[in-house]
Amino acid sequence: MKKGIFTLSCLSILFLFAFKLVEITPIAIGSAMPKADVKMKEVMSGKEMTLAQAKKENGLLVIFSCNTCPYVIKHQNIMIEEGKHAEASKIGCIVVNSNEGKRDGDDSYDAMKKYAKEQGYTMPYTVDKNSELADAFGATRTPEVYLFDKNLKLVYHGAYTDDSDPVNATKFFLKDAMNELKDGKVVTITSAKSVGCTIKRAAKN
Repeated sequence: MKKGIFTLSCLSILFLFAFKLVEITPIAIGSAMPKADVKMKEVMSGKEMTLAQAKKENGLLVIFSCNTCPYVIKHQNIMIEEGKHAEASKIGCIVVNSNEGKRDGDDSYDAMKKYAKEQGYTMPYTVDKNSELADAFGATRTPEVYLFDKNLKLVYHGAYTDDSDPVNATKFFLKDAMNELKDGKVVTITSAKSVGCTIKRAAKN
């Protein structure tokens, strides 16, 4: 009996230790953009590009997304609208797919290319190989957004709006943050909890 309890305790400690090792923490507001020069393949053009190259005069909006998450699909229209709003505000916009664990299936390069075409993407849609950017950003969900200013400092992180279903939204946090950024003001609301599917990272060797 005592041996069984000891074994169970050891397993519990090992589990907690392992969980701590894989715990993901998002970068803090005010942090510099990580991995700005990492090259990613853009599915529509087939060319490689970096976050730094996607930046525009007033900053950059980075959206972690995918093809099949129900929350992504719910937010598809607002994502495209926010991308166009970013463009009009001289803020770059790039969509990043970090679902490395599904790269042989729903989030393959070809599936991403087809999806971007069907949805009429005007912003780049890129492959985050080995979830390198997601790991560096501390991104865990799709959709999840990170807004950076012209100096590539993080000013907003989280959700598009105040509701997991944009139809019911009454506050548009990301759009407000982009407007404040465009006008040279301090961003008032800097974060809002993102609700969505977990990023499917591949198993690490």
